Amino acid sequence: MELNRATMRKLIFLIVLVFLLFACAQNVDGIAEGLRFLVGILSPFLVGGAMAFILNVPLHFLETKPLRGLHRSKRLKKLARPLSLLLTLLLVILVILILLLVIIPQLGDSITSLGASIQAAVPRFINWAEELFANNPQIVDWLNSLTFDWNRLLNSIMDFLKNGAGDVLNTTISAAQSVVSAITSFFIAFVFACYILLQKEKLGRQARKVLYALLPKRVAEKIMSIASLSYRIFASFITGQCIEAVILGAMFFVVLSILQIPYALLIGCLIAVTALIPIVGAFIGCAVGAFLLLMVSPAKALLFVILFLVLQQIEGNLIYPHVVGSSVGLPSIWVLVAVTVGGSLMGVSGMLLFIPLTSVLYTLFREFVNRRLQERNIRVK
Repeated sequence: MELNRATMRKLIFLIVLVFLLFACAQNVDGIAEGLRFLVGILSPFLVGGAMAFILNVPLHFLETKPLRGLHRSKRLKKLARPLSLLLTLLLVILVILILLLVIIPQLGDSITSLGASIQAAVPRFINWAEELFANNPQIVDWLNSLTFDWNRLLNSIMDFLKNGAGDVLNTTISAAQSVVSAITSFFIAFVFACYILLQKEKLGRQARKVLYALLPKRVAEKIMSIASLSYRIFASFITGQCIEAVILGAMFFVVLSILQIPYALLIGCLIAVTALIPIVGAFIGCAVGAFLLLMVSPAKALLFVILFLVLQQIEGNLIYPHVVGSSVGLPSIWVLVAVTVGGSLMGVSGMLLFIPLTSVLYTLFREFVNRRLQERNIRVK
């Protein structure tokens, strides 16, 4: 083999790469600790970038649809972006306030009625258990010794929140430092997100300049193509998931209200929030809603479960494929794989992240396979 300059560069690169891989294998713990330290420092900026990405979806809609007329005037054109950002933030705050104003009063009433229902249900359960275990005196004696005082339990919880938890927060310096650190990190992330949204065209132009300056043109164009594809898929997924959650929550609220089932508004909001978690989220809301209704009436709880299964089939077969599935472009089996793997690695955030990420990888791999088949002039039926 002729050792020209290009070959020597490749050999040197391979030697350095092998050396780095060997050094990394010998210092895995140190590298992991360094990565955790680096992520801890960069976490406000990572969170800010995620916030900017999510807020950019309604901001882009407001800027291109309702406020589109501002771009026709040179004087008002500069106001379109700040005004869109302000309206986006007000919209987010309004949604949070509505949820709080709806959920907190309903939750207070639900806890009160739930306590009364549990207090009434326990004696019935004990009587049923006594009849079931009538031939076992020891179990009957143990059941008779059980006492349940909801008021005492509620008072104990309130005393802990007033005294115990208060003393812990007042006397623990680390807790106060954690709260201050969290507030500071959130403020930095929020300011960083606003800066990204206000200067996103400028930042995008700078990123493209860096790519074309440091990388070959073909590689830079490929990275830009992947970034554009990723943005479209992630933005479509976030928009579709939010719309689907609102539709599902509204469906439950309307149906439960028509059938005069208790906690209709609370269950509708709960299912709308949990439905943001792909596939399994709505079932979490169903379990909580069924438990709430079980304390009121087992028959209504059973009716609610049946309604959930019916509405879930309608949502899964008609709404979700058109609102979310088509935007992501991922077959159902890979959605299940993405949710399972993402949930195992990163919990709920992993479920939300891995579906669009898997869709990006699926699209790139499909394009690669089709291109290779076309190059080899092969048609697969």
